[in-house]
Amino acid sequence: MSTPTNAQLSSTFYDNTCPNALNTIRTSIRQAVSGEGRMAASLIRLHFHDCFVQGCDASILLSEAATLTSERTAVPNAGSARGYEVIDAAKTEVEKICPEVVSCANILAVAARDTSFAAGGPSWTVKFGRKDSTTASRDLANSDLPSFRSNVNELIANFARKGLSARDMVALSGAHTIGQAQCFTFSDRINSNGSDIAGFASTRTRGCRNANLAPLDLVTPNSFDNYYFKNPIQKKGLLESDQNTF
Repeated sequence: MSTPTNAQLSSTFYDNTCPNALNTIRTSIRQAVSGEGRMAASLIRLHFHDCFVQGCDASILLSEAATLTSERTAVPNAGSARGYEVIDAAKTEVEKICPEVVSCANILAVAARDTSFAAGGPSWTVKFGRKDSTTASRDLANSDLPSFRSNVNELIANFARKGLSARDMVALSGAHTIGQAQCFTFSDRINSNGSDIAGFASTRTRGCRNANLAPLDLVTPNSFDNYYFKNPIQKKGLLESDQNTF
């Protein structure tokens, strides 16, 4: 998402300096995802939340410090962004074979690709060359990251500010076909639609009593498929922002 650095990125960036980097990252990520299915969606979301603030620079990984306000504590991330330890573990493994060569930003980009594929979703060629940021912005995370309450016009404008089209927005939103949402993010929506989605709302409410979480896609919650795009047609998009997109 950072246009000025696009020309510097290359899929062969580590071919000579760390030829086993991709296999090492893939192995580490797959171990984490196999240990916890929810982690696939969490890593994709972590990469997205990183890229939407200052570009794909791993700034979301930086912890709070005297001279730094961490993006981790921004409203869209606090208590919900997760998977930091998985990226740390992958970085540790890569450091064993290529010390101080592979950036965390590139590891995070590969992790998103590999977890998508592991969940049955698409794969793509990742281009490398990203450098890790030494700064973060809680303010930008609070202002730039899309809200689960946004209407479609707000979402389109939000993505447009990042150089992304409405088509891009819909495609990226399809990642909500896996993962779970905290109950407070959708309780108002399912409680305000009355009999239209009574059964859907009842199922979600029961889930919230047990775990305070509910799958974004109730039909195939652990498979990266196209049910995200089918559910809102039946008024079963879980988040207000997802339902408003249709």
